[in-house]
Amino acid sequence: MDLKSEIQSLAKSQFEEIKGLREHLHRNPELSFEEFETAKFISKTLTEWGIEHQTGVADTGTVVLIKGKNPDKKVTALRADIDALPITEQNEVPYKSQNVGVMHACGHDVHTSSMLGTVKILNQLKEHFEGTIKVIFQPGEERVPGGASKMIKEGVLTKPDVNNIIGQHVMPLIDAGKVGFRSGMYMASTDELYMKVIGKGGHGAMPELNVDPVIITAHILVALQQIVSRHASPKIPSVLSFGKVIAEGATNVIPNEVYLEGTFRTMDEEWRASAQKKMRKMAEGMAESMGAKCEFEIRKGYPFLVNEPELTERAKANAIEFLGEENVEDLDLWMAAEDFAYFSQATDACFYRLGVRNEAKGINSSVHTPTFDIDPLALETGMGLMAWLAIKELESK
Repeated sequence: MDLKSEIQSLAKSQFEEIKGLREHLHRNPELSFEEFETAKFISKTLTEWGIEHQTGVADTGTVVLIKGKNPDKKVTALRADIDALPITEQNEVPYKSQNVGVMHACGHDVHTSSMLGTVKILNQLKEHFEGTIKVIFQPGEERVPGGASKMIKEGVLTKPDVNNIIGQHVMPLIDAGKVGFRSGMYMASTDELYMKVIGKGGHGAMPELNVDPVIITAHILVALQQIVSRHASPKIPSVLSFGKVIAEGATNVIPNEVYLEGTFRTMDEEWRASAQKKMRKMAEGMAESMGAKCEFEIRKGYPFLVNEPELTERAKANAIEFLGEENVEDLDLWMAAEDFAYFSQATDACFYRLGVRNEAKGINSSVHTPTFDIDPLALETGMGLMAWLAIKELESK
């Protein structure tokens, strides 16, 4: 059997079915750790296909074991995340979200549906490979502590122990039909910052009688950027951003306090810990020196994501063989974060990007926006390539 041609043929023949699954998932999104109906839908689909699976892992996660010949020879895991975001969709499409305020704006409906397609392909071909493929449908990627960490704690990488894991994620900067890879360090760690600057409010015409938390916050925000610009090594990418600042005063009212939320991202654990201490010390010290108080909370998020070089280079070479060299791109560092990073810290991992863009059709919105959508061609690419990568990895030494 020409396995590559067979996988490509199966991906093409079941495209319409998988497209329908994706549209159902898109219409019915659920937030992180609340994916109960999504989990039921995944289980129902697998049951209809006659594929055994385990439900209830980390509450809403699902695990499938596809055993080929000699199943103990090697185990490769595949992962798809299933949760959506708190965004109100603005697309006017037949499959528009029916859950107002919730949307699959990060493509997890694509990951889930194409992985279901992968499972169906692999189940049809299990007599043609040796080893076991463990497929993980993971909840809660979008919310700390991350569903990956919960599933790992519940033993998803054991019984049987996996040798490595592969994941994919949509990328609207890459055309549908193409994919991207990067070996080594790829995505940043992420920490959530919550800060409250407490002063003494009053009339805006008499600032001398107040302790103005707005001005103090402005000083702190500017000073905190020095943590990155003056303390971080140029060799270590770092980002510090505050996206939420609330000072509920008025034109003539200085508020009692200012509330802020932000994010700190980097790619070095030692520097990450050092920067956290420096940020807290600077913010609290500056506030105190100006007569105010600063409450600075850091919620530690996902670690950095590293793609194991040998596994990633094999996957890239196999992708070139499956899709053609013109359809496989090299990726730059990406300062976004992903809880797949927990898997990459626990075992050899490869996390690659699935192109979904189609400029001619106007499909070019970024993830995490209310107009995000995909060219459905990505589903055929995603399910076929993932099946091919899994089988080829089982064949490697």
